[in-house]
Amino acid sequence: MFRAKLGGVVTAAGGEVVRPADPCDLAVVAIEIPGAVDRVRGFVAVGTPVLAYGAHVRADLLRAAREAGAAAVPNSEVERRLRELLTSR
Repeated sequence: MFRAKLGGVVTAAGGEVVRPADPCDLAVVAIEIPGAVDRVRGFVAVGTPVLAYGAHVRADLLRAAREAGAAAVPNSEVERRLRELLTSR
């Protein structure tokens, strides 16, 4: 559900959704997927900004994403924050 919605936000802002392995200007990561924090670290290491999102009840994962260098928000805020990030570029 989030993937389609977030893809719509990216497209509406004039961006393009790429495959996870492709280079990108901004990475959006679902933090509850196994290995997500390592993916955040990988993006941050090459200078790619990261927006991580997940359930508000998983504060531990959101905190880990922040500590890894991502902007991390609960699911309820991800669309708004993504719009902000895309329009500030």
